[in-house]
Amino acid sequence: MSSILPIIDAGLPTGIVEPFAAKVGREAETLFRGRLTELQINLGKLCNQTCTHCHVDAGPTKTAENMTLETAGRICELVDECDTLTTIDLTGGAPELNPNFRTLVMHFRSSGLSVIDRCNLTILSEPGQEDLGTFLAAQGVDIVASLPCYLEDNVDEQRGNGVFRRSISGLQQLNSLGYGQEDSTLKLNLVFNPTGPSLPPDQTSLETAYKQQLKERYDIEFNHLFAITNIPIKRYAKFLKKRGALEDYMQMLESAFNPHAARGVMCKAMLSIGWDGQLYDCDFNQMLGMPAAGRPAQTVWDIAAFDEFIHQRVAVADHCYGCTAGAGSSCGGSVT
Repeated sequence: MSSILPIIDAGLPTGIVEPFAAKVGREAETLFRGRLTELQINLGKLCNQTCTHCHVDAGPTKTAENMTLETAGRICELVDECDTLTTIDLTGGAPELNPNFRTLVMHFRSSGLSVIDRCNLTILSEPGQEDLGTFLAAQGVDIVASLPCYLEDNVDEQRGNGVFRRSISGLQQLNSLGYGQEDSTLKLNLVFNPTGPSLPPDQTSLETAYKQQLKERYDIEFNHLFAITNIPIKRYAKFLKKRGALEDYMQMLESAFNPHAARGVMCKAMLSIGWDGQLYDCDFNQMLGMPAAGRPAQTVWDIAAFDEFIHQRVAVADHCYGCTAGAGSSCGGSVT
């Protein structure tokens, strides 16, 4: 059996790590979805940035891979019939570039659901998006914003020239709307990704440093920092392989496997939907085309209810070591 397949498409050395399914089953537990409280919806791969760590392989040329109005409408129907959901997590690409983004936000918020916008911050200064911040604040949307470092050179190296300055401007705009303030209900959380092939440092200590540096340098405030491990798939796997670091990175992730983190991974309470309506166990599996475990490939048109995915096994492969290494990693930061 190929140990790392299907992290990247071709030319990948095998036998580097113990297959994740065997490791997690022996040292933690086979992963099952015990409940369904969160739905993560990828609205498309269209993005105004091209980041080296992007597991979605998103960028400005991905205009065709965008969710249609019909698919968005079907998702709304299924959400309305599911009484266990509490949170809708909208991601991309830049989810705001999808023409259905604002309609979906308003629908889910009017249904009493929490909505997360995974925002790259530079989208706030894109032409045609000048009122985006005001819209998000008016709808009470929680913002999870990417900022891999508080130093300009590190951010621009990972995300592109000029991204840091535009990100700082975006954060200042969000602060002016009430986001990230102690007396406000508008939540602004930041995301840290390592710039190199390493695990994130301690999330609590890093949050303290971020808050101090961003306040002193730019008078920026935010609620929490999420430290997320870079998952070795798609563009990031190719980035590592090109530098001869993929094998070492995989071995590092395996050696840092944490059974406690494995028991708290996000896929045990979440379902992922692709821009074309395909259903997956998580966003990373989605990018690899791995359908929900124990099922043929299905779309939102093929099911009667999301409840069908409760008490079902979760599909895993060796990229899952990224979510279970060290303190663990989820879309909400460290697990333990």
